[in-house]
Amino acid sequence: MSNPTIDRIEKEIRDHRIVLFIKGSPNAPQCGFSAATMELFNKLGAEYHTVDILANPDIRTTLPEYSKWPTFPQVFIDGHFIGGCDIVHEMQESGELEPLVKAKS
Repeated sequence: MSNPTIDRIEKEIRDHRIVLFIKGSPNAPQCGFSAATMELFNKLGAEYHTVDILANPDIRTTLPEYSKWPTFPQVFIDGHFIGGCDIVHEMQESGELEPLVKAKS
């Protein structure tokens, strides 16, 4: 039996190359980690799609089970779970993130 919340999560990930599941919105982040993650992607000039987990409590409770990651934000690129705020910042510092963001899928 299909789960409509998982179906929606998978549709968001499939329909957008870079997806950030965040607390709040790009114009009004409700969490410093979400704001820092969006700021990093903005500095890279990346186009990304956001999903506000505060406005979608079903996604907020289901996504950690789906991704096997307990915290937010959660970043997906090209259908793959990348990590949260600390991980993407570490990837940027090591030079791994920018090529991933700029790659054409």
